[in-house]
Amino acid sequence: MTARVRGIDHIGLTVPDLEAATRFLVEALGAEVLYDTLPAGQGPVGGPETEQRLGVPPGTRQLAIRMLALPDGPGLELFAYDPPGRTPALPSDLGWQHLALYVDDLDAARDQAVEAGALPLAPPHPLPGPEAGPANRFAYLRTPWGSTLELVTYPDPQPYERETARRRWRPARD
Repeated sequence: MTARVRGIDHIGLTVPDLEAATRFLVEALGAEVLYDTLPAGQGPVGGPETEQRLGVPPGTRQLAIRMLALPDGPGLELFAYDPPGRTPALPSDLGWQHLALYVDDLDAARDQAVEAGALPLAPPHPLPGPEAGPANRFAYLRTPWGSTLELVTYPDPQPYERETARRRWRPARD
């Protein structure tokens, strides 16, 4: 029997300041706090078992863990560590490199993220090639802690759809 992947449950984000990151994600993306797995003040949690389980360097301790939920998407699990992590990955670095969120109104979502503290990297751009369409666009931003966030919308048919019946995930239309 082959295991069946059902979808993305949550995305883990290491942040330098749990409360500041929570405020940003609530204000910029409409996230909602669900619960604290490790409430601030009840940590730190560390030691050889934690280091092995998470694959973190010796001496690393978890200070707090919080689960948030996006309005129509997966959870966002925030982690705060001591010592704090290294510089956030850039898109050119190896590994998972950005979080992309589908939005209905790219300009309004981008403005909201900027008002909450994100740094826009460039104006919105048309989606290229197999993703192109008159209203299909994306924009990259940096979160206040330096991670890369992409906002994307593709309400129009995309050229790749002529080649395959399989479709990218997108939220149900309101």
